[in-house]
Amino acid sequence: MDDPALPADGHARALVALGRINRVSATARQLWPELRPLAPARVLDVGCGGGDVTRDLARRARREGVALELAGADVSPRAVEHARERARAAGVDVTYLTLDALADPLPDDRDVLLSTLFLHHLREEDAVRLLAAMGRAARRRVVVADLARGPGGLALAWVGTRLLTRSPVVHADGAQSVRAAFTADEARELARAAGLPAPRVRSAWPCRWILVSDVA
Repeated sequence: MDDPALPADGHARALVALGRINRVSATARQLWPELRPLAPARVLDVGCGGGDVTRDLARRARREGVALELAGADVSPRAVEHARERARAAGVDVTYLTLDALADPLPDDRDVLLSTLFLHHLREEDAVRLLAAMGRAARRRVVVADLARGPGGLALAWVGTRLLTRSPVVHADGAQSVRAAFTADEARELARAAGLPAPRVRSAWPCRWILVSDVA
């Protein structure tokens, strides 16, 4: 997924497949308790990929009458355009922008900075940089959800990606992502190194963790 030489059609198929995996994994539902109590709030998903999580959150907010203004940002123009097209087709109001989270300033007008399944793409030092930047930019809360490294997650990634998609990119990326992921304890230490106040981490299904820090 990180290879810029990946053909556009292969990239698009992989983004669709990852969206399917996130829906089966109930990613938006598991993030909802961290966002709903803050409404009305503006939320930015950093490293949003194809934007499926923000779209699912937007649908849930609309269904429950919760005032959340959702946006996503990704370094890949392909992913951003894919996300915009899907949002238009779904009839949900989500804004997407192209942004390099490690090089560009993060918008500082958002109540919540969210990151889902992005941290495992980063080296430890870059993960700390990103978390620190999110903590500085967020007005109220930082929320990070990611894979948990371990044999259970590795087995689930191998089986799950093959059950849910035929994309060879996702088949390869699934296991590679779990191997590169941080454990929940490592995530807590990264947050502390980044200066996030009182980070709390809880386990999430399937073989994931969610980290939350209230920055104000």
